[in-house]
Amino acid sequence: MTEHGSGLWEKWRAIVSEQIASGQSVAAFCKERGVTSSQVFAWKKRLREAEKAQFVEVQIKPAEPLREIGIRQQAKAIEVRLCGGRSIAVEPGFDADHLRALLAVLEPGA
Repeated sequence: MTEHGSGLWEKWRAIVSEQIASGQSVAAFCKERGVTSSQVFAWKKRLREAEKAQFVEVQIKPAEPLREIGIRQQAKAIEVRLCGGRSIAVEPGFDADHLRALLAVLEPGA
């Protein structure tokens, strides 16, 4: 099981979200819940850093002319760069659910 998928991450994500939504100070919230403020602050930082790490740079690849005779349009693929230098070319008309499933397999920790 990956670190991000563990129940511990889900537990602390819920606690931090609850504290933020409560409008209470961290100290007051922690006193009511029986957790330490240092835990909440540490998990807030850890969750923030994990969210930043999920962003992936996307660059538009210049279109290349199709080589078939009579076709005057150009392909407008989007290249999605994955971890480890791998990439996927996404052509116009792709199925978003299919792409999400593929990315879940190729980048399980993201």
